[in-house]
Order: sequence, then structure tokens, then C-alpha cells
Amino acid sequence: MSRIGRRIIPLPEGVTVDVAPGRVTVTGPKGTLEQQISPDMTVNVADGEITIARPTDRPNHRALHGLTRSLVANMVEGVSAGYVKELEIQGVGYRAQAQGKNLELALGYSHPVKYAAPEGIEFEVPQPTQIIVRGIDKQKVGQVAAEIRKLRPPEPYKGKGIRYVGEHVARKVGKRA
Repeated sequence: MSRIGRRIIPLPEGVTVDVAPGRVTVTGPKGTLEQQISPDMTVNVADGEITIARPTDRPNHRALHGLTRSLVANMVEGVSAGYVKELEIQGVGYRAQAQGKNLELALGYSHPVKYAAPEGIEFEVPQPTQIIVRGIDKQKVGQVAAEIRKLRPPEPYKGKGIRYVGEHVARKVGKRA
């Protein structure tokens, strides 16, 4: 059976890839990631490149091909460079504080909100109004950042809350007397 369609991912220095049936493991300077993939997709590692091929041009194989390529490329980038999401806090009295590996947030509630860092995630608080989420797993970094943002999403009238750096919040005009 000939393989149709190929996607090539360059392999950075110091990154190794192990391929088992239905599973890809990527190891690099920052750690190790493992991902289950469809058994229909073929992953080969040779000459400093990772090649992903699909068996047919059927729509489900085309979709799995792109998904597999993206997952493996994200794993390679994660173990070599890592991922970062930056959040900013706006509002009088709103602040963040790192306590060991965890995060403590004052968000205008009657109590401080504590957020425990999941495995593989690190928090950095360079200023009380800035939170940096770091990790090697792109999905986990984005999920943690979204959960922190959800604790106090930005509101449209005064703009108070937690937002991603560079995020635009549509502002509304309040009541007029």
C-alpha cells in the first residue's frame, strides 16, 4: 500500500522521537511528552526530520493527517522551547501572588482565590498585575491560562478582570441619567 500525502517536521538539535504503534514520544531538553495517535497514520524519523503520511485521500484520513502533524509539531516545539501564556489583571485591588508553585489571587471577592499548579505548569508573577504561565504541553498551558482567566473574566463596563496580554475587550457605555 503506498502512502499518500506527506508532512515533514524538522527536528531541532537535542530532540529525540520514539515511535511505537499508535504512540509517539518526544524527548528534549525541557522534558518528555507522549501522545497517542491514530494507527492509520505512519510516522517516520530519518535525517533530522519527522515525516507523517496518510494511507488514502479520504476526508477522515486528511483530517487525521493534519491533526497528527500539528500534535507532533507542538510536542517538538514544547520540549525544545516550551510555551508561554501571559495574563494581565486590571482593577483596583486586584493582584496576584506566587506562593511556591501555586498562585493566590485577590480578585475583589471576600476571600483570596487559590489556584494550584497542575503537573508540568509553572507560574511566574513579575508584577502583582501580571501572570506568566509556562510549560511544555501547549494544550495544558492554554487550558490553565483559560481557567485562571475564567476566575474573573474582563467585564465590558469598567474593563476590570483578568485578560490575555494584548486581548481587546469591547467596552460598553453605561447608563446615562
